[in-house]
Amino acid sequence: MRALTADDPEDVGGLQPLARLGAGGMGVVYLARTAGGALVALKVIRAEHAADPAFRARFRREVAAVRGLTGPWLVPVVAADPEARTPWLATEFVPGPALSEVIDGYGALPLAAVRTLGSRLADALAAVHAAGLVHRDVKPGNVLLALDGPRLIDFGIAHTAGATALTAPDAVVGTPGFLSPEQARARAEEVGPPSDVFALGCVLAHAAGARRPFGAGNAAGVLFRTVHEEPDLAEVPAELRALIGACLAKDPGLRPTAARVAAALRDPRTRPVRHGGPGEERTGNHLPPAVLRMVAERSARALDVPAPRRTPGRPAGDHTALGPPPSDGSRTREGAGAPEAAEAAAAGESRTVRELRDALPPNRRRVLLMGGAAAAVVAVGGGITAYLAAGRGSAGGSGDGLPVHTLGFQADMTGDQRAEGVAQERGARLAVERHNARTGITFRLALDTVDDRGDATRAERAARRFTEAGVCAVLGPVTETAARAAAPMHRAAGTAMVLVSLDDTGLESAGRILRVTRAPESRLAIPLVSYLSEDRPVDRTAVIDDRAAGPSGPSLTSALTRARPNEGATDVRSVAADSDDFRPAVRAALDGGAQAVVFSGTSSERAARCARALDEAGFTGPRLGTWHIMRPDFLRQAEGAGRDWLFAAPFTDPGGVSRDFRAAYRAKYGSGPGRWAPEAYDAVGLVARALTALGGTADVTPPAVAQRLSGITHRGIAKTLTFADGTFTPGPDESCFLFEARGNTFRLLGR
Repeated sequence: MRALTADDPEDVGGLQPLARLGAGGMGVVYLARTAGGALVALKVIRAEHAADPAFRARFRREVAAVRGLTGPWLVPVVAADPEARTPWLATEFVPGPALSEVIDGYGALPLAAVRTLGSRLADALAAVHAAGLVHRDVKPGNVLLALDGPRLIDFGIAHTAGATALTAPDAVVGTPGFLSPEQARARAEEVGPPSDVFALGCVLAHAAGARRPFGAGNAAGVLFRTVHEEPDLAEVPAELRALIGACLAKDPGLRPTAARVAAALRDPRTRPVRHGGPGEERTGNHLPPAVLRMVAERSARALDVPAPRRTPGRPAGDHTALGPPPSDGSRTREGAGAPEAAEAAAAGESRTVRELRDALPPNRRRVLLMGGAAAAVVAVGGGITAYLAAGRGSAGGSGDGLPVHTLGFQADMTGDQRAEGVAQERGARLAVERHNARTGITFRLALDTVDDRGDATRAERAARRFTEAGVCAVLGPVTETAARAAAPMHRAAGTAMVLVSLDDTGLESAGRILRVTRAPESRLAIPLVSYLSEDRPVDRTAVIDDRAAGPSGPSLTSALTRARPNEGATDVRSVAADSDDFRPAVRAALDGGAQAVVFSGTSSERAARCARALDEAGFTGPRLGTWHIMRPDFLRQAEGAGRDWLFAAPFTDPGGVSRDFRAAYRAKYGSGPGRWAPEAYDAVGLVARALTALGGTADVTPPAVAQRLSGITHRGIAKTLTFADGTFTPGPDESCFLFEARGNTFRLLGR
């Protein structure tokens, strides 16, 4: 929760906002109180959208869709006014984590938990379909785990079965990885109840195997696999594979109904569920102890309702402040038309929660810490028995009595990547010192640095040292070799690996503890296409495909052939990995009428050869590459042919992000900040934000930090760090940056 700002309303339809739960492009969601004292999640639409007739019609449809829905696993609407000058919608407040947070933090759920979860979600969808509606965005982020069972939320893009969607005819509505083939093909007329069943199958496969059935990564690739390839169910238990496979049938007519899925998953040995009544089999009985702790902790925290207080608003474009903003527990939700995730904190004070609150002594009502193999929140004779235990933490003590949380930092600081490793370590250390110098902090930070030299053995040794010491999180490594070696140990300990400069290529098995704070390689094509479409429009682009490049080369080439600059033609001219002669490929590209040339390789030496070949051929049009070749040796070896080249990069200008940062870095280290230093500074701020959200106490555990990193947004000096399902989801202008070669340096052109 965040404090209200001076711009927030004091009253909305008789509801009193207490705090902000989240904010996005569509609106703001508040924790609010009714006149009778009940807590609600209040969604208020922004004025600019309220003035749009199409948007207002969609919001009116959302309200109409959910108002008539009833069922134990749905979140009821308390009140709404779609016709108000500023439309709003209020639902019950459900204190519980999203299923996506649980899977990301703790991996696959046990078989019994998946059965119970699936049967109740299927029951919810059966109620939705019986009302003549289709949800269209069933995904882990839209499933909340409350103490008394799951809730299906967010009907922001629901519609009446057979109705025409209020979107462009070719728009894909939903979330890639959790939508049906008919949604992926943008065939709105075919999207009916079977589409929700397909999405439910994706959710259950993800919950049972901690792996998305159609993979992750580039959205276009996920959509292609959804339409054309069979799902990957290798990690799904054999008992569920046939049922989930039937849900994931390409033909909607071959999928079971939601009611049949619920019946198939329901354990025949249990009695029918009587929601809220005695004898109900609770979901919590099947959840692992760590997940139970998380659900109970979230529920207990929600009982500590803040008194309304307001803080001055912060200018939207202010990126100069070095200190992190107040702790933000909001979670950015993906999906068409959904405001930011606030229903993920969503819905009312149930009987179970009241019992939990009343059972706790006053000094324990803020946070409920639970541990041990038998940890649970169990209904006993109408009351709650809480098993409390202290967990192993990562904090020591400081001279002023504050707990000290140690961050591990491992990177190549003396090998081939030493420049980037040293810059990141310096940026991280500066962030630690800045945090400790602030007033009013509740904990201090420390940095434990290990030089792994990019070597697998040393990286493994560093990981062992950090896990044995119980560091709260690890920044790095900077090489794939080191990351692959360190990941298994960090994953076993549940310690977050916050990657600053390294993409997560090849580290999918460590997905639940990985937090990658840079845009993936697949996005590097975006600024190149944008430049050749808007700044220097061209009709024909040539890609010099360097076969000596690693995976990023083919990825860039493929992206440029799919998203053709200025919707023109893209020709690919390949150069064999064992050839150093780029002249034939250059001649063929220019003979084909190329007006711009993109080099796909990652070797600055080979890029210099290509630059010289283009210069010898007299080509003066746009020449572009990526950050891999954006090095001084490229300019030196190109011998003047590298001037005016443009480069797409996942990092920003280290000296231009903040005057204060640049001055502090220079004062401490005697030089300007190096590449990736601001991003490392922000990574420390991200972990500090997670620790603050967890209370910063000495008993915060590394797995808790890893899980919490998924549900926060940190506004750094380089970019805003937001994670959805554990994946970095930057804004459209914060993904990559464009640089230009000027003289003997590289100048930032913009985002």
